[in-house]
Amino acid sequence: MSDTTTAGSLQEEVREYYRAKAAEAETSGACCSPDPQTFGPAAYDEIGPGTAPDAALLASLGCGNPSAVAELREGETVLDLGSGGGLDVILSARRVGPDGRVFGLDFLEEMLALAARNVADAEIDNVVLLKGTIESIPLPADTVDVIISNCVINLSLNKPAVFAEMARVLTPGGRLGISDVVAEDRLSPEERAERGGHSQCIAGALSVAEYKELLDAVGLKDAEVVFTQEAADGLHAAIIRAHKPVDSTAGAQECEPGGTCC
Repeated sequence: MSDTTTAGSLQEEVREYYRAKAAEAETSGACCSPDPQTFGPAAYDEIGPGTAPDAALLASLGCGNPSAVAELREGETVLDLGSGGGLDVILSARRVGPDGRVFGLDFLEEMLALAARNVADAEIDNVVLLKGTIESIPLPADTVDVIISNCVINLSLNKPAVFAEMARVLTPGGRLGISDVVAEDRLSPEERAERGGHSQCIAGALSVAEYKELLDAVGLKDAEVVFTQEAADGLHAAIIRAHKPVDSTAGAQECEPGGTCC
């Protein structure tokens, strides 16, 4: 089987997995671990009544709470990569307030429709939902203050393009606050795949060193990867932070929209 065929098969696997999750939103579990007691909705134990619709919370498929990780501030513009059922865009919209804006990006119509219902139920009007991929973000350069994501980057089959796009759309001084599954450096890609499938956020996980190398390659600085909970042997839910220097030309590659770097 060719690499192209393999990539196409994995992409379709991910699409079908998350289409099913959208359809099962009322009873969905966590994507990143077989233990729903510590992942998915369990990561949001501080959410009070009325903060977000129950349907949005139950549809959470992530491995953390990136809107809290990113320490969002009033008036900021936020981009959620892989916004799913909309929980993180709703929480982010409340944090940035009426003077801020939150973009939710997802590649599935079913997830966007679910998110739109949840945003409407939350009575929030500073959210914009976008259809597209995280490898080619449909926003201009230098327009986003903060990028969040919740157990989505590990699903990409072209991670260098994702990192290039994050650097492109961040404003100088902008930052990342990401939750993802990350492997210990001791695990090879083959060993990661032995511990879980691609759609379940395991096989496609980057190692700590790989995460930092990709962030550095696109000029995102002061990267830190902090493990929070075990997802499988040698793999962990993690918090990833980095920022784009105010002088964003220092040490960064010149990248075109869509993730093509020179």
